[in-house]
Amino acid sequence: MIEILGHLVAFVIVAIAALIVPLLIGRLVRPSLPTPEKEAIYECGEPTIGSSYVQFDLRFYTVALLFIIFDVEVAFFFPWAAIYGGATHLADSRLDMAAREEVTAKLLNSPGPVEPLAAPAAFDLALLGFCDLLVFFGVLLVGFAYVWKRGDLDWVRALVDRAKQAPARPSTPPTLEQRQREPQTVA
Repeated sequence: MIEILGHLVAFVIVAIAALIVPLLIGRLVRPSLPTPEKEAIYECGEPTIGSSYVQFDLRFYTVALLFIIFDVEVAFFFPWAAIYGGATHLADSRLDMAAREEVTAKLLNSPGPVEPLAAPAAFDLALLGFCDLLVFFGVLLVGFAYVWKRGDLDWVRALVDRAKQAPARPSTPPTLEQRQREPQTVA
């Protein structure tokens, strides 16, 4: 127990030193020649305009977070596609034994000789992989439907809600007679 505690303390000391030492060296080595131009706020080559404390709409962050979530989830399709492609290739009964051994070694990520998968076993593996994909994709679709139903994908909700509540406009403009019959209001 004391040995583990000693390792932990040593790790913490090394971690703190790894943070502080470069900062101290930089402070001692770098020149300090402040000028108003150097102390001015610089952002992407453009002078700043207005306050830096601008509050962004919360929906921007929601849409960005949803993009990241679904983008990362779609990345999980690539390993599945590699396994599924190898399994469907092995499911072909016309494949000769040498090719079957090579594809099995790639599928199992084994550098040495492996016993090749038979076509029925490879078909079962491909079917299982396809069912896994359907479940995974179904979970993604349920999440997407929930986000869509909740309205998080509508960028400007107020305008969408107002458009849904607005009465239907006539398709043709009123005629001169209809306008003359309407009561005149003075502004």
